Amino acid sequence: MNSIRRLTIAPLFLPLVLSLSGCFSPADLPRGEAAYRLMPAQDPASPRRPYYIGPEDKISIRVFQEPDLSFDELQVDSGGNINFPLIGELAVSGKTPNELGAMIASRLGQNFIRDPQVMVGIVQSVAQRVTVSGNVMKPGVYEIAGTSSLLEAVSRAEGLTRVAVKDQVLIFRTIDGQRSGAIFNLALIEEGRAPDPQILGGDQIVIGFSAVKGTYRDFLTAAPLFNIFRRY
Repeated sequence: MNSIRRLTIAPLFLPLVLSLSGCFSPADLPRGEAAYRLMPAQDPASPRRPYYIGPEDKISIRVFQEPDLSFDELQVDSGGNINFPLIGELAVSGKTPNELGAMIASRLGQNFIRDPQVMVGIVQSVAQRVTVSGNVMKPGVYEIAGTSSLLEAVSRAEGLTRVAVKDQVLIFRTIDGQRSGAIFNLALIEEGRAPDPQILGGDQIVIGFSAVKGTYRDFLTAAPLFNIFRRY
């Protein structure tokens, strides 16, 4: 079985990498088993991935028996914060609704309300968006609700063009704070001979070799610190 080695390019070597970025191609990214180790398919038996609040999301907050502290809709600002009565500014980006509810309850309970009960909901999700580009009928940015898959994302873009190369489907994703990529064979997925990889908010999907090549070069030149995954 092939193993994966992670090569991290430090900022010190970035000028050299940029000068050589034209030498890289999608061949540098993992395929097959290596790709699925990096970006697995959704396991139906696994717990549903929690939703993390992001900038520009709209949320609802309910404090039991406290109508002045309850809101049908609050928008998270571009910095990932909200202003809440009695408490002030709260950093909410990256927290689940349950985590935010517990944080608000803790703050209110310290000085203002005895044993507050707080519920937080998602009114509108902005963070759960994916970009689909390349050889699809309708490239663009699409919202996803909960978990999604590569086939579902391609369907949202109204399918492939006639010149699309199905074995050159690339997904970019931020993993542990760094951008990574992998290539999947859409033909095998459609035939049921390969799993359908899970798509997460923030993913970038590129269909077709020529589009992938250009986007990969852009990815290399744009990232100040990145990982390249290769098969050995």
